[in-house]
Amino acid sequence: MKFIFQLQIWDTAGQERFRSITQSYYRSAHALILVYDISCQPTFDCLPDWLREIEEYANNKVLRILVGNKTDREDREIPRHIGEDFAQRHGMYFLETSAKEAENVERLFMEIAVELMEQAKCKELPKYDGSLGPINGKTTSVGDTSCCLRS
Repeated sequence: MKFIFQLQIWDTAGQERFRSITQSYYRSAHALILVYDISCQPTFDCLPDWLREIEEYANNKVLRILVGNKTDREDREIPRHIGEDFAQRHGMYFLETSAKEAENVERLFMEIAVELMEQAKCKELPKYDGSLGPINGKTTSVGDTSCCLRS
């Protein structure tokens, strides 16, 4: 069986003015990436608000990934273990990246694509009919090269 995927990526950068648009895209999303700046505590503090919105508008089985960005910075405010703990508590995958240095960015999208292909093969991709159960709670850290998104 051959699968053809088209990845469509929407980056709202947490902008409040895109709130109404993002709510409509949540419904058809198969994966959602929440990104915070590891050198800026307020970006991490906003995560619960974004999660509430995801829980309200997105499908229960949507793949959720938490990304701590800007690992190239020396002024880290959020330790890695804090991000990992948050992701685990909320049934999310976790990865740290540096968009500036292109560290783990390609890996992030490749592993999302691999996970979505695996779900499609197993017919586990959400159908968005509103009747699906809660997220399966899979979590893992993908911060080292010995693991991947699947747990």
